Amino acid sequence: MRPIGRRGFVAGATGAALAVTGATGLPGEAATTTESASAAASPGRKGSHRRREFRGMWVATVANRDWPSRSGLTAEEQRAELLAHLDTAVERRLNAMVLQVRPTADALWPSPFEPWAQYLTGTQGRDPGWDPLGTAVEEAHARGLELHAWFNPYRVANHTDPARLVADHPARLRPEWVLPYGGKLYYNPGLPEVRRFVQDAMLDAVRRYDVDAVHWDDYFYPYPVAGQVFADDEAYARYGADFPDKASWRRNNTDLLVSEMAARIKEVKKHVAFGVSPFGVWRNIATDPEGSDTRAGVQTYDDLYADTRKWIREGWIDHVVPQLYWNIGLPVADYAKLLPWWDAVVRGTGVGLYIGEALYKAGDPAQPAAWQDPKELSRHLELAATYGSVGGHCFFAAKEVAADRVGAMATVVADHYPTRVRPPKERTQRASAPG
Repeated sequence: MRPIGRRGFVAGATGAALAVTGATGLPGEAATTTESASAAASPGRKGSHRRREFRGMWVATVANRDWPSRSGLTAEEQRAELLAHLDTAVERRLNAMVLQVRPTADALWPSPFEPWAQYLTGTQGRDPGWDPLGTAVEEAHARGLELHAWFNPYRVANHTDPARLVADHPARLRPEWVLPYGGKLYYNPGLPEVRRFVQDAMLDAVRRYDVDAVHWDDYFYPYPVAGQVFADDEAYARYGADFPDKASWRRNNTDLLVSEMAARIKEVKKHVAFGVSPFGVWRNIATDPEGSDTRAGVQTYDDLYADTRKWIREGWIDHVVPQLYWNIGLPVADYAKLLPWWDAVVRGTGVGLYIGEALYKAGDPAQPAAWQDPKELSRHLELAATYGSVGGHCFFAAKEVAADRVGAMATVVADHYPTRVRPPKERTQRASAPG
């Protein structure tokens, strides 16, 4: 299985290549050179040795990417692997685990809304004999780690056959909620009842467990697949009359999902943070003068119908973790040019900024030469430390944090993490849905 720039997914035939300039499909290698990166930096902060900063790692469960290592392990084996990941986080002087607990409209806890995830036992709906999320929260806190519960809102399955879902799966009971696209099944974001249901399903975990944050990744409307149409015309005809075009309606649907979820989290537990980890390019500068100096093949605003900048400005999210999965100096998506763009977006908003880092690329022979250098990621942290809004980093993903193919993670720890520190104190606030 090949990880790609979108966390926790397997690249299929159309998804093996990242979307570069003019390409279609998956997220893009995007930007230019490093020229005046430091000129735009916020003054007065050298090095990343701070008293508080976010140091996280993602643990993807979809397709058994990171954990469990394979489906069908015994409860004891699953638990032992989970604890080993937690212990590795401590050894690497990290302070947060971002655990994927709802990978495909299913659950890693005993949910009354959705079936047990198949990645535990190999069979969707089969009780694994223990409570993975409850254990993860308890054991993370015992080690001084935060536990961020990572949910995917709309993905139902990595195939298009509803008959392969367990008989009482909501997607089978309500087939009108589901659309096939790009070889997968998705809930239709244009249906109000779908948005309410997926929120209810995720909030069940917030009510039951002492999670520190709700975390979403970059999947809202699906990444575009060449030659395929996301068939939501019927929902658009029913609900889109007040919008100038379908794209505006779709973006509003995503805005509603985010703003409503933000408000509902605070109603359930005010202290629980809400974070989103978008693909790293909001819009290219050629598309929008306020966009980043990039030439990415995917833009979240236009292709995923996710106006991530708006969510920050409105204060609907407590922190943002943009996936800046490109090396310094990459011509179409330069880490050194995206970093100041995101720093400027969050400045003065009170929204935390933590940078998503592509540890999985380090030492991968398929990646550009920069990723063969064990110090590439360390240079990312060194550069980020000169920007005042950056409050930490999150590494994709747990398997690489442990294996550390070329020593890139060890170099980060040696250069930037001399001691363990606490995560930032976030200003969680009550959000309200747009009028």
